[in-house]
Amino acid sequence: MTDLEHALESRFGDARVGRHVPLAAFTTFHVGGPADWLVETRGSDEIVAALAAARSAGANVTIIGGGSNVLISDAGVRGLVIRPRHGDIQRVDDTCIRADAAVTINGLVRWTIVHSAAGLEVWAGTPGTVGGAVFGNAHFGGRPIGDRVVEARLVGPDGTVRDIAGADMGFGYDRSRLPDTGEVLLSAAFRVSRGDPAALRATARESLAFRKRTQPLDTPSAGCVFQNPEPGRDRVPEGMPWSAGALVDRAGLKNEAVGGARVSPAHGNFIVNDGSATASDIRRLIERCRARVREQFGVELREEIRYLGEFEDLRI
Repeated sequence: MTDLEHALESRFGDARVGRHVPLAAFTTFHVGGPADWLVETRGSDEIVAALAAARSAGANVTIIGGGSNVLISDAGVRGLVIRPRHGDIQRVDDTCIRADAAVTINGLVRWTIVHSAAGLEVWAGTPGTVGGAVFGNAHFGGRPIGDRVVEARLVGPDGTVRDIAGADMGFGYDRSRLPDTGEVLLSAAFRVSRGDPAALRATARESLAFRKRTQPLDTPSAGCVFQNPEPGRDRVPEGMPWSAGALVDRAGLKNEAVGGARVSPAHGNFIVNDGSATASDIRRLIERCRARVREQFGVELREEIRYLGEFEDLRI
């Protein structure tokens, strides 16, 4: 028995510690190899305990929430994968609610509507969890979710748990401080106001309808693959939109395919899995899109998704 196996089983019991667990079913791309070890945690205390077990064994840790915005390699992920589950939501007061990292964004939106809490209803239809949304400062319609974060409860690499003001989370376009610090989100407090449930539900339905009209929600994908170009950082040819999807489209890449991976004909910034794609297919198609946009427009597209596990270096 390895040190990690012993530490995990001591805390969670043999039945809850998965070995060589396929991860494809836990991602919205539906691709990816196995985790060496997998634990599904139930609450913040168990996340802290799983991290402590991995730290004591010197094992690598990967967190997977809803499995959107990630591409897991066909070879899988070494070390321990933690999959937070069964989160809670609580009202702090009329201006603030707190949600555990494992809560899905759709679950959060439904809760706020039922409890007359306005401010998050526009996020209806967003895949993934609170943890993933805060990690990457998810955005919709030009609105980053970090703008709503009042406070984040984090556990650091040394196991220390502390509360951090939203202003100190290092939020930017598709980013927070978490990838740099190695901290893990346990919960987040969001700013809300009083709202009418009927009006909130109508806004949520409008957001969901917009997603259904413009995104291939009926086919496995990871959401938008590339970040949009940023003024001041990128140079986009005059007359071209500052949109990664539009650049991919105008480069003639819609419906481009590698194996079972295809650029969605509905949205140029979505790559979809026809059911037979591998992670390698998707990665090769991503690099083809990047190279074609660079060659035609001189714009270097940057991924919005994260790669988990080992991939061959395909950059051209």
